[in-house]
Amino acid sequence: MKHLLKLLLPLIVVSGCTVPESNEFSAHLDGVPSIKGKQEYLTSPYVSAGDRVYMVGHQDGSFPEIGWHITGEMGGIWNHPIKLMDGFDIEIALEEGSFKLNNAHTFTNYPFANRHDFKIEEPQIEIERWQFVPDNKEGVVIQLIINNQSGTDQELKVHFSGHADLRPTWLGERTQMIDHQDVASWNQELDSWMVKDSMNEWYVVYGSDVNSTDQGLTHSEYSGKGVSNTSSYDFTLKGNTSQVIHFIVVGSYTSQDDATGNYVNIKDHILSDFNAKKDRYMNLAERSKLTIPDKEIEKTFEWLKYNSDWLIRTVPEIGSGIAAGIPDYPWWFGVDSEYALKGYMAIGREDVVNSTISLLDSISNATNGNGRIVHEVSTNGAVFNPGNINETPQYASLIWEIYQWNGDREFLEKYYPTIQKGLDWLMQENDKDGNLFPDGFGMMEIHGLDSEMIDVASYSQRAFQDASKIATQLDDQESASRYQKLADQLETKINEEFWSEEFGSYADFIGTDEQALELITDAIIRADTLNKPWAVEELKSTRDFILANPSHESRPFVLHHNWVVNTPMEMGIADEDKAIVALQTAEKFVNPFGVFVTGIDRDESAGSDDGSFKGSKIFSYTGAVMTLPTGVQVVAENNYGRPDKALNYIKRMTRTFSYALPGSMYEVSPDYGMIAQAWNIYSYAVPIVQQFFGIQPQAYNKRIVITPQMPVEWNEASLENIAVADNEIDVYYSKTNDKLNFRIEQDNPEWEIFVKLPAEENGKANKVGKSPVEPISENEALIFSAKGAVINIELVVEKGN
Repeated sequence: MKHLLKLLLPLIVVSGCTVPESNEFSAHLDGVPSIKGKQEYLTSPYVSAGDRVYMVGHQDGSFPEIGWHITGEMGGIWNHPIKLMDGFDIEIALEEGSFKLNNAHTFTNYPFANRHDFKIEEPQIEIERWQFVPDNKEGVVIQLIINNQSGTDQELKVHFSGHADLRPTWLGERTQMIDHQDVASWNQELDSWMVKDSMNEWYVVYGSDVNSTDQGLTHSEYSGKGVSNTSSYDFTLKGNTSQVIHFIVVGSYTSQDDATGNYVNIKDHILSDFNAKKDRYMNLAERSKLTIPDKEIEKTFEWLKYNSDWLIRTVPEIGSGIAAGIPDYPWWFGVDSEYALKGYMAIGREDVVNSTISLLDSISNATNGNGRIVHEVSTNGAVFNPGNINETPQYASLIWEIYQWNGDREFLEKYYPTIQKGLDWLMQENDKDGNLFPDGFGMMEIHGLDSEMIDVASYSQRAFQDASKIATQLDDQESASRYQKLADQLETKINEEFWSEEFGSYADFIGTDEQALELITDAIIRADTLNKPWAVEELKSTRDFILANPSHESRPFVLHHNWVVNTPMEMGIADEDKAIVALQTAEKFVNPFGVFVTGIDRDESAGSDDGSFKGSKIFSYTGAVMTLPTGVQVVAENNYGRPDKALNYIKRMTRTFSYALPGSMYEVSPDYGMIAQAWNIYSYAVPIVQQFFGIQPQAYNKRIVITPQMPVEWNEASLENIAVADNEIDVYYSKTNDKLNFRIEQDNPEWEIFVKLPAEENGKANKVGKSPVEPISENEALIFSAKGAVINIELVVEKGN
């Protein structure tokens, strides 16, 4: 009962005295993980994330002008589709002088909050600056805890200077969002600053939960049409005591009433909002909960679930969906979502999956109307790129993948028309020569790479295969047969026409000699500039071969060794013998952190366990290793029964976890580009959940197929609370020298669990041990089928083989 009272009441009774519940955030973080940052990365970005508002600054507490999409404007506080602030300054004025809180000596990241620590040596004052963004609200809360450790009373003044900059998002001008001079006024009733764009109903309001003593205009070093203002707060801080003060920054892009309402709402619910967000994040941690011997991978997987939540971007007038990355891609993308949402579904985020698909579908149909899926959409709804070729077939496969998890026929019926139109557009508008290979840009945005690309071909093949399954589900047998015929033809043609025996790889593209020679010229310049003599020599040799053996027909070319040459293995359509050769070839184009985007950029660290990447000051992906190509390689290795190779790539990516931003993984490994990236969850959740643990849902049949292939190092592993439609399962695996045990638990005992295990491993036969479930087949694999709340399977390795 005492425990219940503690949960229900904001006051705790101790020894007859009533003690108010602490309002310090740190007092409410029992059981919440945290990761401390590195000293050398204090001058690099962090994010305090929310679905409506987010804040980007540096880990030292400062707010420099960062970003390239809108030059110098991608940091600060954003309430898309507008920016609220370039940042803020907090200054502590003491008798000994003034101290600006922009040089934190440590930064600590929490799943849903951040902390900066500052120290004033004399007179022994330590300061914690916390911040978090309440769920579904348009504002951020900053908590300052000032600890007087001097033993003597201190008179101090806290100055909070807000650098308002109400400006539109990227492409704002396309929807008549025009930036004008901001104007500030003091709101006496709220005891806060209110700033308005002089010609738009854009507002930012900021103040404190402590009464101010002074207000005034202050100087700003930021560019733009913003305005900076200060409010001050006086305290007498007794020795060995602390003072808590909150600052609240809110915005609205609709009206002054909304802005003031948001301010009051957040100010009045600081602690309850904090605890609500904490509870929600702790729930996220429990979904698809991984326990394995490798604790670094386990921790990375947990934090990637948090990272995935950071990237939800909601603009109610348009929709809600995952953004690609922070800080420069905080809006919506087709292909980024098509990769990432497969991972989101595997970690139980069906809500996010559904809203993102709905958003992309509606914008694509409004923009294109022909099934083509858009590539990039700013948060004002302006479409920058109506869609690269690969995004349309990948959409079809995404819909089939999600249907396997949710089993919702209405979901299929809703999106099938877009798929039908999109596949017609794909082949009728983009396959001019009728050879079944659509022409146009795929994942590689290199100038000139817009002929018949290997990734477009691979994803198109898979799209027709998946569309056939969708059509079958919806009783459209005519389309199912037509789609499957195209899938079969494409699989054969990819293996015959894209394969290069000389390079042991699938070709980057099929094109004309003229196209290839132009690309080779550019690639030689690139390789020479990056000092890659081996690549220059290889490219010149290819050029000489083309000139000596001209062709009037299009043919395959291996030029860049781009990561997309591995997509036939990612899709599982490569012939087995070709796949193994290609996977071995791909090992030449890795470094300690993963797979090079463009193989000819590989450096001396390729194939070794030492190295790093130094990005250019002008943003560029040249020379980059990225998490998506590495994740594709993980999936590809598993598709061909090589889980230990797959694990090796996961370990490479995991080296980049917390490398620069504690608790996150950069887009470009290890510390370049976006500080959080949506498709990272694809690179972990899909191989771990669906390949290592082998969970392949068939929710439409109320069946879950489990075909595990565990890495040798994982002798004991579990994955709990995996959501599949209205069911939830746990999988427990353990292996000793002579026994393999599987236990599956499920909430809905009426579902069928179908387990497929190898009949032999390493030349030794697996026999059924003390399993209450008997196999229904013992030929090439041991296959078990059972219903019930708990299913136990034991295999015994036969001795003497």
